[in-house]
Amino acid sequence: MNINEAIEHFIKYCKNEKTFSQNTITTYIISLKQFNNLLKTEVEKDLNINEIQSIHIKRFISFLHYQNLSKKSIKLKLSALKSFFKYLFKNEFIPTNPASTIVLPKVEKQVPSFLTNDEINKILETSRPNDPLQARNIALIELLYGTGLRISEALQLKISDITEKTVSIKVFGKGKKERIVPIGTKAKIAIINFLKERNKLPNSNKTNKLFISKSGKPLSSADAYRIVNSILKKHTSAPQKSPHTLRHTFATHLLDRGADIRSVGEMLGHSSLSSTQIYTHLSIQKILEEYRKSHPKA
Repeated sequence: MNINEAIEHFIKYCKNEKTFSQNTITTYIISLKQFNNLLKTEVEKDLNINEIQSIHIKRFISFLHYQNLSKKSIKLKLSALKSFFKYLFKNEFIPTNPASTIVLPKVEKQVPSFLTNDEINKILETSRPNDPLQARNIALIELLYGTGLRISEALQLKISDITEKTVSIKVFGKGKKERIVPIGTKAKIAIINFLKERNKLPNSNKTNKLFISKSGKPLSSADAYRIVNSILKKHTSAPQKSPHTLRHTFATHLLDRGADIRSVGEMLGHSSLSSTQIYTHLSIQKILEEYRKSHPKA
């Protein structure tokens, strides 16, 4: 089996059995094709997967460093390779795993950007639904801040998922893991208001997805990013201004007000507590800042 055939097998496995997100699958495809292209350049022939050795992967690592990629980007690409060869070895396509000894680079966790109380209040208070698109944008902002959903999860919601009686919503996160997330009154009202305006958009009856574009098609992640980014740029100095910034804000504000870290992690869909702990660091930092500003002996 050549590497192209092996990649095809692996990607089908990721899609059909592991049900990875499209973003993860795209990252895997790009990384594996990049590795394959490097092999063709250096070896000058199509290698059989049994011929690939750890030295080839180490050359790929050198190539990635030469491209001045960040540690995070290199880690993502190497993770793709390790998953690929682990799959091939487990399914007996190869006798040994050449990636088993490859160590992933350690990446320091970045402190996530989030909005202050004043910033998020200013956004929500100054927004007025003058038309269907304005109503949609407000509903999207309220939903992301009010529930902590990933943008991919929010864009999967259907019209029937939220009514005036709704108190929680069912979402499918990474790996198609299902979870129940509470939804607040303000977010629900904003969505109900948008639903009243939604049918004014062309072709709105051709999809049951809640959030749609001005042409009536399901809203894409790229469009959602542009919408949120344009709104946040007017009201915050946070380094990042994306849908994920609102997710970070949701978690940070909950913990600032004494919410239990495990409950916050469950609402966010985190598989481990360590993923949620970054927000406790933010809260502790805020406490220290308040202490230094307020205590006479600080």
